Amino acid sequence: MDDIVLPGMLEATFVRSPFARARIVSISLEAALRAPGVRAIFVAQDLKQLPLAMFYNFGNPTSPMPVQTPLAEGYVRFAGDPVALIIAESRYLAEDAAELVEVEYDAETPVLTIADAISGPQVHPDLPGNISDDALGGDDPEIDAIFAGAAHVVSDVIRHQRQTHVPMETRGLIAACDGAGELTVYYACQNPHQAARYISKVFDLPGHHVRVVAKDVGGAFGLKVHPMRDELAVVAATLITGHTIKWIEDRVENLTAAYHAREQEMSVKLAFDAGGHLLAADIDHVMNMGAYPQGNSPGPLAMMMFSGPYRLPKLRHRTRSYFSNTCGLGAYRGPWMIESLGRETMMDLAARQMGIDPVDLRRRNLIRKEDQPYVTPMGLTMDRISPVETLEKVVREIDVDAFRQEQAAAREAGRYLGLGFAAYVEPTVLAFAGAMATESVQVRVEPTGKVVATSSTHSQGHSTQTTIAQVVADELGVDLADVTVLEGDSSRGGFGAAAGGSRQAVAGGGAAKTAAGLVRDKVKKIAAHMLNASPHLVEIKGSQILVDGVVEVSTTLTNIAEAAYFKTDRLPPDMEPGLEFQFRYRPPPMVFSNAAHACVVEVDIATGMVKILRWVVSEDCGVMINPAVVEGQVSGGVAQGIGGVLFEHAAYDDYGNPTAVTFKDYLLPQIGDVPVLEFVHTITPSDTPGGFKGVGEGGAIIGPPTLVNAIADALSPLGVRCLDLPLTPDRILGGLQQRSAIPESAGR
Repeated sequence: MDDIVLPGMLEATFVRSPFARARIVSISLEAALRAPGVRAIFVAQDLKQLPLAMFYNFGNPTSPMPVQTPLAEGYVRFAGDPVALIIAESRYLAEDAAELVEVEYDAETPVLTIADAISGPQVHPDLPGNISDDALGGDDPEIDAIFAGAAHVVSDVIRHQRQTHVPMETRGLIAACDGAGELTVYYACQNPHQAARYISKVFDLPGHHVRVVAKDVGGAFGLKVHPMRDELAVVAATLITGHTIKWIEDRVENLTAAYHAREQEMSVKLAFDAGGHLLAADIDHVMNMGAYPQGNSPGPLAMMMFSGPYRLPKLRHRTRSYFSNTCGLGAYRGPWMIESLGRETMMDLAARQMGIDPVDLRRRNLIRKEDQPYVTPMGLTMDRISPVETLEKVVREIDVDAFRQEQAAAREAGRYLGLGFAAYVEPTVLAFAGAMATESVQVRVEPTGKVVATSSTHSQGHSTQTTIAQVVADELGVDLADVTVLEGDSSRGGFGAAAGGSRQAVAGGGAAKTAAGLVRDKVKKIAAHMLNASPHLVEIKGSQILVDGVVEVSTTLTNIAEAAYFKTDRLPPDMEPGLEFQFRYRPPPMVFSNAAHACVVEVDIATGMVKILRWVVSEDCGVMINPAVVEGQVSGGVAQGIGGVLFEHAAYDDYGNPTAVTFKDYLLPQIGDVPVLEFVHTITPSDTPGGFKGVGEGGAIIGPPTLVNAIADALSPLGVRCLDLPLTPDRILGGLQQRSAIPESAGR
């Protein structure tokens, strides 16, 4: 985004609150307005000259959500809350002027933690109790009796720290007025069609007057799925001044004032019979949503997915989310992932408690092919999944018996190796009613014989242009090099939700495959008419059109295209000219992928450091369009999961000041921390066009419990609890010291 430079472009920066909770007493702009190069300064009141009605794109009207304004109005509710917007001739001059803005605050004690939110003052005056969501489900009176009579009961609390997305490219946009009432926004976003729709509705502009262009975006992970308050302030400033304005988020802003994610706790209680078969689960989940979240809590979806790949007869759950004086939470690669973390860590705890191998306990409970379609306690129908098959492939690849021998020998030598497993089911597509319900692709053979696919998909590094091109090329029978995919511009093609919810292969791929199939059929009809043959004997091989494989009875795709556009008298009677079709695909609300992972670690009990030695993946995402893309997606998700388990923490001090504002403090996994993953694929086609399933979020969902279980296995002889993330060296050492478990040989 920062590479784009437009004529006459000004640049913007924000004045942000240093307090987590405070009343704005006064704002003095006089000195800043006199600063060199300053063209305008906006505070909340200045933006009211526009029709401006923000709303939640991913909000449930039955759940209370705070009123949002682009700039803080009278009150700041987290450290980093935007208070004023400076517009100047360069970013440097804008930053200098921002230092001259004088804001007087009346600071108050902030509400920071879930416990604070439950008992403290209201973060938003119109939302009593600070409650965002409170959902109860499965309150079956039999569940208490099941737990009372169960042969084995295991329970504990899993705590996941606050993280942030850390895309390579921070947020940013350039807003430019094009004539009366027309607006072009160059935007680092995940879905240009959705962004254009949202901006037009917020500012009451005709939809066709707003164009959003989003080219290569260096990572998003949910952060860029929804326009944020500060981004809308820049758009508002452009509409008011008529100037082209650029804002590029710096890394401090990204770590502190962009959406955060994950902060939550889950109490899990599982009941088993004497044979180790699951009987019931009882879940209590709480989440810190911050001050201005992206939308409603992912807690209900986490509860919906808790049973995952297992036959679980009964599930009772409660999930609650609370507002606080911290940065608001947004979607982050599998935002419901606490279900897999909680379930899989408890499965390992249960196995140790019962004296059963963790793999054997999973075998006794996994949904088998003969069980499908299997209806979960939450009413989801699991079908075309392969939990047993993926687990067994991982077990064979690891050679568990050989590892256990190596582990025992290592312990004798004072080294602590661990092996962790996890299994999961991922709900992909998420095409419920609303913006994510459909996806559109237009496939067109140009008069040159080359193919153009205009897709509503969009890439943040997950290769949608490559995969959509492959789908089109395979379905048409043409060479991949002859297919061009256009995306990333809301003025091209039909509306689509683009990136989010591991949906693009299924929704976009389904639309592409169907549209390409319609074009293929028309090509065959034209060729059959021109070559006096039956359409079912016509085949497309690259640029050639053959009849029954005979080269002598053939033509070229270029000839067919020229007839379709320029020589319409050669077409079959009553056939429309042209060679293009657009198809809008309505996929199922959910399509289920699944996987099993295993990893081997070594924990140095003298330093608390964790070294990952090996990681094996068996992923079933249906038919793989491109295995390299699939493996890249899984690897990236696992890398983020490793960061969440071992390093990352968007922490606050007692006053609500963020304490991880640079990469010196917000620690990320480095190249030596992430192993090269080993893949053994499983393929169970879905019942969608092409048999595709989603894969984008899976590694980030299953990666954390796999690693936590491996660390817990390594430290199991020492009795260390590993359920409070992140498992940093100091936390591991603290656990060892609490158990008084460090043997004398630890220093060897």
